[in-house]
Amino acid sequence: MGEKIYGHHAIEEALKKAPAGSTLYLARGAGKAVATLEREAMLTGKVAIRKLSREELSRMLPDSDVRDAILDLGGPRRGASRLKETTVKEFCASLKEGQGALVLILDGITDPHNLGAILRSADQFHVDLVIIPERRSVQANETVHKVSSGAAQYVPMAVVTNLSREIAMLKEHGFWVYGADMAGDSSYKTSFADRTAIVMGSEGDGISQLVRKNCDMIVSIPMNGHIDSLNVSVATGILLYEFRRPR
Repeated sequence: MGEKIYGHHAIEEALKKAPAGSTLYLARGAGKAVATLEREAMLTGKVAIRKLSREELSRMLPDSDVRDAILDLGGPRRGASRLKETTVKEFCASLKEGQGALVLILDGITDPHNLGAILRSADQFHVDLVIIPERRSVQANETVHKVSSGAAQYVPMAVVTNLSREIAMLKEHGFWVYGADMAGDSSYKTSFADRTAIVMGSEGDGISQLVRKNCDMIVSIPMNGHIDSLNVSVATGILLYEFRRPR
């Protein structure tokens, strides 16, 4: 079995790249609610369609809010989770001289809903690469695909074993690394480099000390509300916008 994707928008995007051997499971009696998905699956010429009861669909992903459709991508689960998987080395080698780039480094994001929302922002603000650690971090699972509304299909991702080592490689290729923390300098007054890597920390602990030491600058988002911090996915979207705004 391959990666299972649910949520109409996520399925629509995944169908565009679904490999042979994929299966679209639809709830019997759903009618117009899944007619578009069924038609798009048929047009691919390589996605099988099966009708099940809603109870059978729910048992396929018991911990998810599946209602009427699941797409099971063919092929190994690992490859399906990161359809645009690459490495930091390959990414750096692909950059042309003088070419700017935006990299997003996620240091220990554990909530799949946050990762899904972050990937959606990454797609909208044209992040060139998202880097996540292999350990102590959520990976691109079914919930991530759904929350991202299909954006996970388009954002290049690198899953790494050592964030500090990859940050060092980015610096060797001209990147400046900006860590996000409430105690940092105002992001509104920060002039981001043409080659920028933004580091977002975990939901509870923020950026790890080792990764923080490897940042060139610590930036914060000025706030005046009663709550002392923003959700990490919201903060990520704001900082990505700050990088793109003057460009």
